Amino acid sequence: MATWAGREDPSAPTELLRLTGVSKSFGPVSVLRGIDLTVHRGEVMVLLGENGAGKSTLIKLIAGIHRLDSGSIQFDGVPVQFHSVAQGEAAGIATIHQELNNVPQLSVAENILLGRLPSRAGFVTPGAIRRRARQALARVGLSDLDVDQPVGRLGVAHQQLIEIAHALDVEAKLLILDEPTAALTAEEISALFAIMVDLRSRGVGMIFISHHLDEVARVGDRVAVLRDGDLIDVVPADTDQARLVRMMVGRDIADQYPRHRQTDGESEVLLDVEHLCQGKRLLDICLRARAGEVVGLAGLVGAGRTELLRAIFGADHYDTGVVQVCGRRLASGRLRQGIREGLGLVPEDRKSQGLVAQASVRENIGYATLASTAHAGFVDRAGQAGRAEAVARRLRVRMRDVDQPVADLSGGNQQKVVFARWALAGSQVLLLDEPTRGVDVGARVEIYEFINDITAAGATVVMASSDLPEVLGMSDRIVVMNSGRIVGEIPADQATSDQVMALAVRDVESPEASGGANPPEVSGETDRAQAPNHGDPIKDGGNR
Repeated sequence: MATWAGREDPSAPTELLRLTGVSKSFGPVSVLRGIDLTVHRGEVMVLLGENGAGKSTLIKLIAGIHRLDSGSIQFDGVPVQFHSVAQGEAAGIATIHQELNNVPQLSVAENILLGRLPSRAGFVTPGAIRRRARQALARVGLSDLDVDQPVGRLGVAHQQLIEIAHALDVEAKLLILDEPTAALTAEEISALFAIMVDLRSRGVGMIFISHHLDEVARVGDRVAVLRDGDLIDVVPADTDQARLVRMMVGRDIADQYPRHRQTDGESEVLLDVEHLCQGKRLLDICLRARAGEVVGLAGLVGAGRTELLRAIFGADHYDTGVVQVCGRRLASGRLRQGIREGLGLVPEDRKSQGLVAQASVRENIGYATLASTAHAGFVDRAGQAGRAEAVARRLRVRMRDVDQPVADLSGGNQQKVVFARWALAGSQVLLLDEPTRGVDVGARVEIYEFINDITAAGATVVMASSDLPEVLGMSDRIVVMNSGRIVGEIPADQATSDQVMALAVRDVESPEASGGANPPEVSGETDRAQAPNHGDPIKDGGNR
């Protein structure tokens, strides 16, 4: 656990950032109202609030992405209003955004130094780029990463660390971290917190956004809570979590994992996967999921959870094996067939795989049902709008109306839109990959209640999550993956985190783990890094 011991003089006046009366509206929608906030050198200010509370807008005002409507910003003793991110970075503000902003076609090194590539006489110097990139990667624990490979080939966790390396290369006075831990493992989170300890000791101020309340006291000094565009209060970081939740959502949340178990283990098998193999990524996977149950997929990054869900859904081809949904066999890589037979997938990266950002809420919700609801080959636009409106209200999507661009919604509400797509499609087998990544505590409970609703109606859910309490709290059975294979299964009401982790880290090449057989050599890349990358059809229900 990171600690903040070692600050030389915490009582010294060290104001770095001051916001006074900051307000921002988009059209008729007031997003922030009269925000007063200070951040000091060497301080970690945790920013909490529900999705849509105004957190992302606030940090975008500070960074120079948006311009404020009223109020003032003072940075390092000087009144400022940046007109671009470049101006903010030049002043010493670096931002790590919740949604990945890497350029997939560029190399790791080019992404780390994007916008500030070293040159000589106007010519970029590749050697200097590689040296600086390796130095930045070493600070985030990726010393062995090939800096010349395209970022698009890497998984979400590695891409997140590359964005952090990009920010650290700025040598910022103020570092803004928007959900930086959402895609990281426990080990990577500890490494990030160690970096923050070092930055704090050198006087760098930080604004840290997280929906994981256990991280607040671990990294923060003070907590600023936003709700519906207003600053509710600024309190010490060791404030009781129940009080923080009340401040965020305006009510008590008695149960953060409200699983209503439905199955006795004898219900109909809706998903049957037999001996599925995909190169060295998936090795002889056998998995069943029954009507009314939630099967949790646990494992470390690199275990193969994402590859398994994508292969089942039809987004990626597999080599051998059988996938059956509701008793009907699916062909490998036939995404449209899977959707017709009742499959739905909420992918781990909603931005690049789950949504068309510039399309409307209505269009994004309706992509999976365009064909099935068409009349004589024509899209039922009026019907789609009405159905989208109904399901969006059911899932409490906070929006102006269904014609609002989905890119304008907060991350958690965007995630609800992806869920709404499959709710509208009536999916009988819902595959969830990191379903609450970047989602606040209130919206998480709403998503969990939706999971309860669809399983109560007889559907089944297979949920892959790096959030172990979520897996323990919302599953009926927990299936543990390790290096591309299933290594154990535990009833959720008997499982402990220690049991799950023991299976997740076990040496799968040992006789104890493999039943005496030596499995093939398994790559150590991330879940996502080894998935075939031929352009992603998930978002629109297309078929390769």
